Amino acid sequence: MPPSPAHEPKWLSPTVDYGPLIVFFVAYFLSGLLTATAALMVATAAALALSLAIRRKVPLLPLVTAAIVGVFGGLTLWLEDETFIKMKPTIIQALFAAVLLGGLALRRPLLKTLLGAALPPMDDAGWRRLTLRYALFFAAMAILNEIVWRTQSTDFWVTFKVFGIIGLTLAFGLAQMPLISRHRLPEQTSGS
Repeated sequence: MPPSPAHEPKWLSPTVDYGPLIVFFVAYFLSGLLTATAALMVATAAALALSLAIRRKVPLLPLVTAAIVGVFGGLTLWLEDETFIKMKPTIIQALFAAVLLGGLALRRPLLKTLLGAALPPMDDAGWRRLTLRYALFFAAMAILNEIVWRTQSTDFWVTFKVFGIIGLTLAFGLAQMPLISRHRLPEQTSGS
């Protein structure tokens, strides 16, 4: 039986989520973008295997991200063209935006399904607003990645990819706390 999120090791999620990025960053500065791309592909596969071994399942978002890493990383290595790995964050961010907007169009705030366990319970209006904000944020991040990789050096882009995207995402998440607080449902108390 897989461990519940409350009982899985605390290091697992950060390792699965950020380990491949750290490997990519270190490998880039030690040996260049092609080596870093190969290292990212191996580290992503290892992170999925670790998640599967401990959780007995692989969450959907890391699985989709790994597939995109595999395709764009593979193209980068096969064609020896760094354009593909630089486009990967754009594709992932645009895909997330499209999925969230599609869910809203179908009146299903998918963010509730994806993050419901990690956030306090909210009313439906709060989930819709939060989903729309995240969809627009991901769309903006896709555009920002395109601007950065097309106008800046590879060194700058790698640093932006590893630290800038994470920093902006964390800052954006913190900026959503007032919305989450306004739409938070009252705590359920167990009656006697």
